[in-house]
Amino acid sequence: MGFFFGGGFEIMFTLVFFLIFGMILFAIIRGIGQWNRNNNSPRLTVEATVASKRGDVSHHHDAGTHMTHTSTTYYVTFQVASGDRMELHVAGSEYGMLVEGDHGDLTFQGTRYLGFERK
Repeated sequence: MGFFFGGGFEIMFTLVFFLIFGMILFAIIRGIGQWNRNNNSPRLTVEATVASKRGDVSHHHDAGTHMTHTSTTYYVTFQVASGDRMELHVAGSEYGMLVEGDHGDLTFQGTRYLGFERK
């Protein structure tokens, strides 16, 4: 009982606050770093095949308004001639147009999907 009333609560609250703040700061720095690496990477166009597709669905609940929001992030795995595979984030409109087994020219820059032209 003395821990919480003797100043322990303030210490614990401060530690949790800085932990959460540090995690958010780390995520922002990591995102900026990836954006910078993509910008400094060459634009490449290679022959590739659509190997697989997946969607990552997330649900967000706002306790204040009792509203639930659902969002989907789309990913496509491409396989290049060397046998290597890469999974890239794509827009929903692109995701719907791609079919597993499609073969064509994939254009990307680092981890950034730029387009796929079916042959």
